[in-house]
Amino acid sequence: MSIALFFGSTTGNTEDIADQIRDILGTDKVDIFNVADDSVSLMLDYETVICGIPTWDYGELQADWEDIWEEIDALDLSGIQMAFFGCGDQIGYPEWYQDAMGLLHDKCIGLGAKAIGYWSTMGYQFEVSKAATADGSQFIGLAVDEDSQHELTDQRVTTWCKQLLEEISEY
Repeated sequence: MSIALFFGSTTGNTEDIADQIRDILGTDKVDIFNVADDSVSLMLDYETVICGIPTWDYGELQADWEDIWEEIDALDLSGIQMAFFGCGDQIGYPEWYQDAMGLLHDKCIGLGAKAIGYWSTMGYQFEVSKAATADGSQFIGLAVDEDSQHELTDQRVTTWCKQLLEEISEY
């Protein structure tokens, strides 16, 4: 089993979470790519892809993802299972919490990917999120808040990785 993990990071938080996910899933199983340096077309070489994206300001994409946003449109992601994680600040930006993760999810699903790794919204305090399911019970991926809930990050990442391994083996 080989998994690709793509991330963009400005402050280092998303990169730290990407490294943590790779370490938990296995450094021999996960190839990690920074979208600032590596082409997203490499996604096509994998059956499972994890994408990490932070939300900036008022629901905006992180700069590295924004730079390659249109390149994603050229990909046929049919047959690829994709999981998403995002970094955001639910207290400072409760109206846009994890919006970038929701935007990336919707783009990739629209290109044929199958989403895995949904995560409960319980324990979070936000008003609106493009990353929440229609009923608001789940995020479309792991929501990480290093600003307001840093103490929960390690457990959330570990639990989500275990969940991912189960979902990948069922695929």
